Amino acid sequence: MKNRHLAIGLLLGTFVIAAGAARADEAAPATGFRADLIGNFDYAAKELVSLAEAVPAEKYSWRPASGVRSVSEVYMHVASGNYYLASFTGAKVPEGIDRDMEKKVTDKAQVVEALKKSIAHARAAIQNTPDSDLDTKVKFFGRDMTKRAIFLVLAGHVHEHLGQSIAYARSNGVVPPWSGEQGEAPKKSSP
Repeated sequence: MKNRHLAIGLLLGTFVIAAGAARADEAAPATGFRADLIGNFDYAAKELVSLAEAVPAEKYSWRPASGVRSVSEVYMHVASGNYYLASFTGAKVPEGIDRDMEKKVTDKAQVVEALKKSIAHARAAIQNTPDSDLDTKVKFFGRDMTKRAIFLVLAGHVHEHLGQSIAYARSNGVVPPWSGEQGEAPKKSSP
């Protein structure tokens, strides 16, 4: 009887381990849509963080014109977007995150840290959504969209503001770290 219980226990343990491995494979795809999306998202997110780290702290309050987001506000807008866009797919927005973050958090170190945490959160939302759930319809500002489409919006949002941040950085003489250029960006010519 004892051996029978042991055999059943080992068999159940094997199933639990196999099920866990299957879930781990599901959470970290090597190929397919989520793998491609994670690669695309990681590429833009890495450049955005490296640019946020390269911009001097004194330039975080710079804005190209009145009424336009400052450098820190752009980074915090992306951070907020990473949380709130992922929430449409079922990811929970962590405690302490609110829509006013972009106005409240302006210190460079805090901005960079918030950006990194939001990227990890969004990436986990993509990883933890099974392929079988990507076509699930959700409401997105009154429209029916799939979770797949929401993730595309999320990645597009990071890319959009990476482009904006590159323009901001170059306007302030900061060369993007990955560009391979030497020295500073060209100064604006006067009219």
